[in-house]
Amino acid sequence: MHEPLPRFVRRGCTAAALIALMSTLALAAKPTSHIRAEIPAQYKWDLGPIFPNWDAWEAGMKALDAKMAEFAALKGTLVQGPQAVLHAYGLSDEIGILLGKVDSYTQLQRDTDTRNQDVSARFQRVQALVAKFNTATAWFTPELLTIPQATMEQWITQTPDLGIYRFTILDNYRLQKHVLDEKGERLLAYSTRANETPTTAFQELSTSDIKFPKVTLADGKDVTLTPGAYQAVLATDYNQADRTKSFEAYLKTYAATANTYAALYNGILQRDWFLTQARNYPDTLEAALDGNNIPTAVVDTLVTTTRQGTAPLQRYLRLRKRLLSLETYHLYDGFVPIYKIEKSYSYEEAEQMVIASVAPLGTDYQGKMKQLLTGGRVDVYENEGKTSGAYSAPIYGAGAFMLMNYNDTMDAVFTLAHEAGHSLHTILAFETQPYVTANYTIFVAEVASTMNERLMLKKLLETTTDPKERFVLVQHAVDNIVGTFYTQVLFANFELEAHRLAEQGQPITVDALKEIYGRLLHDYYGDAISQDELYRYTWARIPHFYNTPYYVYQYATCFASSAQLDKAMNTGTAAERAAVTERYLNLLKSGGSDYPMALLKKAGVDLTQRATVQAVVDQMDELVSQLEAEAAKIQ
Repeated sequence: MHEPLPRFVRRGCTAAALIALMSTLALAAKPTSHIRAEIPAQYKWDLGPIFPNWDAWEAGMKALDAKMAEFAALKGTLVQGPQAVLHAYGLSDEIGILLGKVDSYTQLQRDTDTRNQDVSARFQRVQALVAKFNTATAWFTPELLTIPQATMEQWITQTPDLGIYRFTILDNYRLQKHVLDEKGERLLAYSTRANETPTTAFQELSTSDIKFPKVTLADGKDVTLTPGAYQAVLATDYNQADRTKSFEAYLKTYAATANTYAALYNGILQRDWFLTQARNYPDTLEAALDGNNIPTAVVDTLVTTTRQGTAPLQRYLRLRKRLLSLETYHLYDGFVPIYKIEKSYSYEEAEQMVIASVAPLGTDYQGKMKQLLTGGRVDVYENEGKTSGAYSAPIYGAGAFMLMNYNDTMDAVFTLAHEAGHSLHTILAFETQPYVTANYTIFVAEVASTMNERLMLKKLLETTTDPKERFVLVQHAVDNIVGTFYTQVLFANFELEAHRLAEQGQPITVDALKEIYGRLLHDYYGDAISQDELYRYTWARIPHFYNTPYYVYQYATCFASSAQLDKAMNTGTAAERAAVTERYLNLLKSGGSDYPMALLKKAGVDLTQRATVQAVVDQMDELVSQLEAEAAKIQ
């Protein structure tokens, strides 16, 4: 979007050249302030591609309101024929594109300073407009479904311009038994804003109102344990006492308001169960999966296979305990490298490493990565009031914007690669697909991100000769399976059990949620860890539980998918490997043009097979064995 691809990241760049480049970039100074106004512009978003200013945003809101009114006035016209249906879908696209921009412009600015009440007020205006629109257009799907499916298919065949809407239109007929009449749909639409309240309250409690604790570490340094700072302590501080102190202070912050978190999570669970019953589903899992036509057996197989495959996980934790010479081993001991490597990565280094790492996906993909990372699309550093974590925000017509809280660690490098994978998925899909089929589903979203992490690992191993550093990198691959696979399945297991409490009318209290989480910790980790009481409060601080229920299992299924694709890309003849790469890129370009299970099967992945999940368990077993052998050599 801004600059051509430089020569030093072209395919075939030598390890020596890359290391020399990193040495030069390492001299670049990063911001020393957490005050946003003092952070250089090069490290912050340029939101101009969305709107140039708030006046333009206001004009967008006005135009959106007018288009919504125009759409609402179409009630009763769909039966007039294919042109009426085409007009409605075309106007719907215009509304969706504009809504994505007005919503994202407020959301992104809110996330850089959650304390800004002016932006929060604008964000609430967007939510109110959406709720109003949902209510005013509750007639649409019920009216569409009064047209017989055979008639609709004939209209689509006879009207070429309707072709891009075929998948979306016919999917409505698949879900027909879960669509209410107009009155019912309007009633559900009225509940939209109320249903968002637990999520909004969680965001305020966990970001705007939370007071993060300050601890004094063994070296005398005082650290305020923001989420980024807490993760940095766990990932870099080899003093277990410091990690223990930080863990206890950080988790107690959430435990202190556990009753509020439990009440908010109860609101999420009750909302999900209400919508499940309203739409005539037997349980919340099927309700959550059916929209993308995913069989519940996928989650059942994932959880069952993973629970039966925890032996390599526990063996790894015991290896860590031995090599770190710890008398007791806790989950907060799981982030420091087994061997201490005094190395940090500036953001400029990380940018070039990500660009270089994706060379196997071709020059076009690599060029797009360069444009993404150097074009004002990444908000890099933590600042006061900024939301925690990292994400990629897709905005049709404006591209992708990435939020980071970069802290110079190896984990941060991999996080950048991860989110950049999401963003390139967005860019390729938006370039290839019309708006109606551009947005890929959550079910395939993590394939691109975890694939980029695999490519980053390979690039780092290629450019590293130090045996201990190579050990740490292999360890990172193992830790990636722990975090992206085992931990996410544990989270999914928790969500399943918590939702069952709501489905069965059982009390949902702090003690009930702690009991589930504590039992799962034992089931997955066994006696390989010491059971810390405070870890039973972990559910209180996981944003996905409150923001996107039944999301996290897809990290694990996507991890399994990218593992299978990565293996295929590196197996067989050159022509066979190139064909797999092409199928993978086509998966990214496909957006949401088909059901995600179908898209993955076209790329060569079948998640209905237990073997696909078991392959990750087997890979974990092999990598732990490799770590054991390498550790023996180093010692």
